[in-house]
Amino acid sequence: MSKIRLHGSSSGYTEIAPVAASGNNTLTLPDDGTILSKDAAGAVGVTSIKSSNVNVGAAVTITESGIEASGIGITCASINGTQIGGRRNLIINGAMNVAQRGTSSSSSGNTQQTVDRFYVDVGGADEQPTQAQVDVASGTTPYTLGFRKSYKITNGNQTSGAGGTDYIAYIMKLEAQDIANSGWNYTDPNSFITLSFWIKSSVAQAFSGSLRSVDGSVYHYKYDTPSLSADTWTKVVKTIPGNANLTFNNDNGHGFTFSLQAFIGTTYTSSNSDTETWVAYSSTKFANNMTSTWYTTNDSTIELTGVQLEVGPQATAFEHRSAAEELSLCRRYCYVITGDGTQGGNGSGEVAISENATLYQATNLFCSVPFKVSMRAKPSLSVTTGTNYYIAYSNNGGTNLDGSQISMNGNTGTENIVLTNNGSSIGTSGHSAIFRTNNTSSKLTISAEL
Repeated sequence: MSKIRLHGSSSGYTEIAPVAASGNNTLTLPDDGTILSKDAAGAVGVTSIKSSNVNVGAAVTITESGIEASGIGITCASINGTQIGGRRNLIINGAMNVAQRGTSSSSSGNTQQTVDRFYVDVGGADEQPTQAQVDVASGTTPYTLGFRKSYKITNGNQTSGAGGTDYIAYIMKLEAQDIANSGWNYTDPNSFITLSFWIKSSVAQAFSGSLRSVDGSVYHYKYDTPSLSADTWTKVVKTIPGNANLTFNNDNGHGFTFSLQAFIGTTYTSSNSDTETWVAYSSTKFANNMTSTWYTTNDSTIELTGVQLEVGPQATAFEHRSAAEELSLCRRYCYVITGDGTQGGNGSGEVAISENATLYQATNLFCSVPFKVSMRAKPSLSVTTGTNYYIAYSNNGGTNLDGSQISMNGNTGTENIVLTNNGSSIGTSGHSAIFRTNNTSSKLTISAEL
């Protein structure tokens, strides 16, 4: 049998006898398992190397620990479409860490009440569910991955059963420009975004939801979770292709919706035959048909955390942001001033609203409150009222207010809010004043939500 002569040192050659052969074009060498093969064009390639250290030229060394490179470039075009750096998560507050308005609520209204950027949408319920920002239990996954908070819904007692128009859902809305400028070529079916999140339910079942485009012709993309084990966290990953019918305006309006249904009745659902594909808007396309077990179980619970939407076909590790950065991003949509100390101050009830207020008249106080960041649009104002909840200091004295007199002036924009007080005599016309909260329950909520 012929031998292979390998060039060794300057002193000579090393001859190796083959120990196995496959046809005429493949040879297995005896020691390291290297396979040499020749294709139809006569090119020889190495299809397997077993070694603890491989050198590629003079610049690259491959070991069990990784790849070391010197003086060359490493490209990442094949790594999630190059989306491996910068801010990847298009969802704000996906780890549920920020709750400016409060940590629990049982109020109706289908607007943000606890966790920032998300809200619970409810229709047809016999008893209003409660919602809360809660702790993720230590020792669990996703706790071990850095998640400390989740958004929890506790079901009410739905005594009349699961009606066709009943629903309870998590909702999160995104600005159109955030999708338009994301780098996702959303009209190309070969370009992808990936949705991932962690979910836990007290009832063992699957849940359904959808993504929805809003601009132009509205389209739905329905999806289902796996069947969950009771009280067990499960990670859900969905890779979503583009579609030629999608439109996202380059503006600050509502352009995209994430929804996850705890339950939704058959009036708004359809069969699973058109799941995980873009379909034209219909009132029956908000989710797939789903079981009513969770909804008809009194005090059942569902929790959500780690919501991430990123450009590319792979779900990468969750993008954890600092507390300061996440709060700043949330304040584009909501800015809260409260006397309880959660948004600053010492918790004594007295927190500055404005240090440069002016008495236009004795009964008319004007004060400008600059925002921490520019808000998405001209905001609205909600004032929590109560006896002596607010105080205006002027001319060596203070005047208590209950808050019912406070309103937003028409000069308010996206950089600051101008508050006015009418009806209560505070001081002398032309004098300056300081305007503060005066109770731990006092609160000004300035909102520019979608």
